[in-house]
Amino acid sequence: MTSPYLNIAPSNWLPVTESLIAKHPLTEQNLIDATLNSWASIFNSMFGTAGFKIGTHIYPKPQIMGFLLHELIPLELESMFKSEWHVDNTTSEKDCVCVADNSFSFEIKTSSDRNKVFGNRSFSQATTKGKKAKDGYYLTVNFEKFKDSQNPKIRIIRFGWLDSSDWRGQKAATGQQSNLPPEVYAGKLKTIYSAYKIVC
Repeated sequence: MTSPYLNIAPSNWLPVTESLIAKHPLTEQNLIDATLNSWASIFNSMFGTAGFKIGTHIYPKPQIMGFLLHELIPLELESMFKSEWHVDNTTSEKDCVCVADNSFSFEIKTSSDRNKVFGNRSFSQATTKGKKAKDGYYLTVNFEKFKDSQNPKIRIIRFGWLDSSDWRGQKAATGQQSNLPPEVYAGKLKTIYSAYKIVC
């Protein structure tokens, strides 16, 4: 797939991103609602015969919270739009699948970091046969960790397009993480929701 940012300078990426978002069948508000509803459902769910609740009796680590959010957002969209969207069923599908046009399917990245999201090391490598493409739409969500007894919030929701070449693998041979440079956050991932006036 040819990148929509081919031969375009990073300083001019944002208008391209805005155009890609405008073409997407889901609105920014759809994505915000699906994310915030999913987050709320984590705290409203009860576990065990005694009705244990996350944030009251259980305080999962960020990895667990991220996993739950990652799984719930596609289910929420599937519920909101019935047969138009569904959760990935195979390793070649994106996390959230658009039934009518797969080019609108997207990946979801969550993180408890204040501002950044991360991929595993494979995101900085070429896509292998039978695996999902790393180019395309991405929804990224940053959330707070548990602090004292207060339930954490969703900090930032971003939506946009990433190319596989945007991911930078760790240089260390044992490194298992890939990250994104500042110009990608500035030009390719639009902030569609922030719990705070200043994103830091």
